[in-house]
Amino acid sequence: MRTTIILKTASNYLLPVLLVFSIFILLRGHYLPGGGFVGGLIASIAFILHSFANGLEKTKELLIVHPGFLLPVGLAISFMAGLAPVVFFDMPFMTGLWSHDTVAILGSVGSALFFDIGVYLVVNGVTLTIIFTISESA
Repeated sequence: MRTTIILKTASNYLLPVLLVFSIFILLRGHYLPGGGFVGGLIASIAFILHSFANGLEKTKELLIVHPGFLLPVGLAISFMAGLAPVVFFDMPFMTGLWSHDTVAILGSVGSALFFDIGVYLVVNGVTLTIIFTISESA
């Protein structure tokens, strides 16, 4: 597969920009629509663009963990965010819990943020696993 120098250069600059934007969407999402799903897709798109431009092996070198590992970790985080109200406060499953203190930039942190983080990891893991598997078999 031949790629141009323009695509290689652009992908190296776009990868960190898209990852920061995906984190912004993730953090914005527990107050507004978006969140984990859209943020995870944007992060996946960043790595897919990088793999198209630089090759699958170079993109795999950038990843700290295998994308398949993100699936159980994300599911566990989301499940624990939903289970926390049951265990600690005797409330129904998936009841939103919010801290009384605010955190700089984030505002009031709640269980919805942790649920979104889990969804972010699952979507990123599933998307990258599927695309990398298809790319390896082609």
